[in-house]
Amino acid sequence: MATLTPKQLYAAKAVVFIICLLPLAYIIYAALTQSLGTDPVKSLIHQTGDWAIRLFVLTMAISPMRAWFAWGSALRFRRMLGLYTWFYTSLHLLIVTTYIFAWDWQLAKIELAERPYIFVGFAAWVLMVPLGLTSNNRAVRALRKNWARLHILVYPALLLAWLHIAWQVRSSYFDAALYGVLIICLLFQRFQKLQKRL
Repeated sequence: MATLTPKQLYAAKAVVFIICLLPLAYIIYAALTQSLGTDPVKSLIHQTGDWAIRLFVLTMAISPMRAWFAWGSALRFRRMLGLYTWFYTSLHLLIVTTYIFAWDWQLAKIELAERPYIFVGFAAWVLMVPLGLTSNNRAVRALRKNWARLHILVYPALLLAWLHIAWQVRSSYFDAALYGVLIICLLFQRFQKLQKRL
């Protein structure tokens, strides 16, 4: 696959930026038109969480796509997708904190005891915070080799995000199994790459 020219890359980034905003636009529209169903809060939580994990997996798929399809420009989209992943994850956490915990930390302790998968999801978000804050050229230059070491946190964050989904499954395991298979494939590709380096 040919490498994109600067103009093509700029246009492609603009398109990807808008596409990543579409889920948020739909969520806002559904909320304003009261189209979120009988349990709007549950719908908001699920939709933001779904898009967070989808974008997370897509972000992690950028490097394998570059290797498999020889697409040199693929890495140019990884930072944007990663930041959108953090954005939807943060929005997901904000909704949970507002509507489930009501910003009441005593209530939060009770909820966390009853729903430990929430704590796992929060742990995934915590690991993503330094990744999001250092996803800029200035941080890359400042951290140098430590930047790559820091961003290894993306792997435990991804596994915790999957565990957050799998732990709360009550009926259909399809989504959890699908994400699990995709994550295993992505991590296996990276394991092979590490073996070659060693």
